Amino acid sequence: MLKWVDGGVTAPLGFIAGGVNCGIKGKNLDCAAVVSDTLANVAGCFTTNKVKAAPVLLCRKYIKKNSKIKGVIINSGCANACTGGQGMKNAEDMSVYAAQLLNSNPSEIFILSTGRIGVQLPMDKIKTGIKEVIASCSKDSHSTAAQAIMTTDNFSKETACAIAIDTQTVKIGAMAKGAGMINPNMATMLAVITTDANIDESFLKEVTKEVVENTFNRITVDGDMSTNDSVIVMANGQAENSLITASSKDAQVFREAMRKVSEYLSHQIVRDGEGATKFVEISIKGAQDNDNALKAAQAVANSLLLKVALSGSDPNWGRIMSSLGSSGIEFDPHKVDVFLNGMIWIQNGILTNTDFKAVEEKWTSEHLIIGIDLHQGTGFNSYYTCDISHKYIDINI
Repeated sequence: MLKWVDGGVTAPLGFIAGGVNCGIKGKNLDCAAVVSDTLANVAGCFTTNKVKAAPVLLCRKYIKKNSKIKGVIINSGCANACTGGQGMKNAEDMSVYAAQLLNSNPSEIFILSTGRIGVQLPMDKIKTGIKEVIASCSKDSHSTAAQAIMTTDNFSKETACAIAIDTQTVKIGAMAKGAGMINPNMATMLAVITTDANIDESFLKEVTKEVVENTFNRITVDGDMSTNDSVIVMANGQAENSLITASSKDAQVFREAMRKVSEYLSHQIVRDGEGATKFVEISIKGAQDNDNALKAAQAVANSLLLKVALSGSDPNWGRIMSSLGSSGIEFDPHKVDVFLNGMIWIQNGILTNTDFKAVEEKWTSEHLIIGIDLHQGTGFNSYYTCDISHKYIDINI
């Protein structure tokens, strides 16, 4: 049985973390570290954007040659993207310098960056920050690490849970950042997930890929894809449970715990969408298959016109139908039903509920579920989005 616990990324045994200010973002925290006492199995997922930041390229290079890592260094305020050869050298220098301080190999130190694109890292400040943050790492500093990775976020995002594997307690901790430029695969988001589970390396990678696909890749704020998106999972085995493999009796317990942790963080990212006032779930059922349901849900969730209607409290159902029609899937428009928080609104493709007061009340809910039944098959899928307000423009100009 899963139990939510305190401690963020340091909740699992053998992990410490910290966050400091190194001067990239004025007086705000902007340099973080998450470190394992012992080498940890690693899995990762990265942006599919053709334009990839130097730290993404470096992590992808390291993860091909290394199955274990010591820790992760993260800076905010500068993405180190579109920075050419110098940017790549800077990312490498960060891992080399941190490795010296941690008595590790450079390829065992992953680097993550977030912030403005096209600006070189101030390496004198970065090196000072790395030295200070490693010295500050502790079990109690998980929240400062979560704060140090924020950019336009309004609040930090962290969580942790405990599960039972055999007779041992296994913990999973996590932190993430993200609020804008959010659209799979993945989004302007960074996430570090830690666990003390003793888990097979290949199964960890399998679970990570599956969980990311069904959580972090099911959210959108503005339809833009970032250059820096990364999810890093570290498993150091210090819980000393029997090895979890794909065929273990507890494999599903671990998989579900990873999903719940990632789902919580991904939903927090949407709730913190730049200028957002509503958290909206687009739930599709009755599609020909799950893939078609996903395409339909994503099309509706990414509709800019719908997002504006949500912000302006304008229940314009035509924008939902139009988005479905542009999704590229097969369905009969004359069989579509639409529900607002469970209340029937559109039936067989036409307006059926003319109780406008009731519709407006549902539409202006801070948590809105738009349920859509296509009556084509058994396919089901969901996507999570938010409204777009004037504040989004103010933040991004």
